[in-house]
Amino acid sequence: MRIAYLDCFSGMSGDMFLGALIDAGVSSELLESTVAALNLEARLEISRVNRSGITATKVDVWVNGEKEGPAGSGAQAHSHEGHDQDHGHDLVHAHPHDSAPASSRTGVPAPHSHDHPHAHGRSLKEIRGIIGQAAISDAAKKTALKIFDALGTAEATIHNNEIESVHFHEVGAVDAIVDIVCASVGAAALGVDEFVCSPLNVGGGTVKCAHGVFPVPAPATVEILQGAPVYSSGMQVELLTPTGAAIAKTLATRFGAFPEMKIEKSGYGAGTRDFPGSPNVVRLVIGESAALLAARTERDTVSVLEANLDDLNPQVFGYVMDRLLEEGALDVFGMPVQMKKNRPGTLLTVLCKPEDAAKLTQIVFAETTTLGVRRREEQRQTLARRWVFVPTPWGEVRMKVASMNGTVTNYAPEYEDCRRIALEQQVPLKTVMQAATQSYLLEHAAKKP
Repeated sequence: MRIAYLDCFSGMSGDMFLGALIDAGVSSELLESTVAALNLEARLEISRVNRSGITATKVDVWVNGEKEGPAGSGAQAHSHEGHDQDHGHDLVHAHPHDSAPASSRTGVPAPHSHDHPHAHGRSLKEIRGIIGQAAISDAAKKTALKIFDALGTAEATIHNNEIESVHFHEVGAVDAIVDIVCASVGAAALGVDEFVCSPLNVGGGTVKCAHGVFPVPAPATVEILQGAPVYSSGMQVELLTPTGAAIAKTLATRFGAFPEMKIEKSGYGAGTRDFPGSPNVVRLVIGESAALLAARTERDTVSVLEANLDDLNPQVFGYVMDRLLEEGALDVFGMPVQMKKNRPGTLLTVLCKPEDAAKLTQIVFAETTTLGVRRREEQRQTLARRWVFVPTPWGEVRMKVASMNGTVTNYAPEYEDCRRIALEQQVPLKTVMQAATQSYLLEHAAKKP
């Protein structure tokens, strides 16, 4: 199992994560093409910088011909001290009238104090539409939408509003869309099975927002990070922005210290400021879980949820399967069964992590006609799995490769990648899948995992 460790010893912002992705090997052309697919007036500027002795990749987002950052002015002056590209406070209108003048951490007055702020903002519905229409994978779209929903939910909770009433400033929304969508595409491109995140250094001091001066971490950041381990190194500056928090919380399956792993590569993403004696970077480390190096298999516990359905509209069953998978189910399937009174029915089975069982059980009750859900815990043994990228005449495709004791036992092209290419290029799906498999056999089959 390949894992990515997100080391946030100096906090994180959206642009810092993009820098770490590129530094760890994600193609800059992939992220640039992702920005182009959004059809927004934005582009990336990528450079190499030094932060207290560590060379790192710096990503800046240009919106409408101007670079977002702490030295900006006019419509661009919304940055947080310590990081650029992340406007998680001043980019949001969370209630109908927001007339208090906002200021950036650089002391430049922010211009987004309107009598009718929504006239120049983007709603979450509009942002979901932009992401939904972008030519990126369905998996990346789902991740990006989850991150934006985390931001919107936090702001709505803080201001006691419905999530659909949250609006993002025009410029800030573009910047956030670029950060979040590129983060989602880049995370998928790493080809890892799991993201693990360190405890999060939030910084300290205060931050100026449209609603006044707030303590660090900002209220939205605190709301997003419920259940996550955080600390402050004592620096009186905001190190973890709301967008950075939302990315980390959405991608990470767990938080903890540096995991036991065989390191393959690492990357550093830089923040805007250079703190003397304290590298203002986020580190991304990629490798294989050490627990799998010895046995090449893993044992874990899964929860099995079952329900007998005999009066559910068949059209609803497919919707329920999709909902369960979107909410974290490991697998969902149905089998025809003959029930009492000779009624034909369907046995719904859900495999999930034990910590997700209660949530998924509620979905089964809410979305189906069952009156009861059975639950049991079972042990499973899984093969080591990894992703490799293979070329086809129409673009790259991920191949999932399974191995045991160092020997490849199975490989298959990722369906979503092949489906996207087939639709975009008007090529039969089976042709794309065959080309990807042939490419893998030519380039990778003779190599050990």
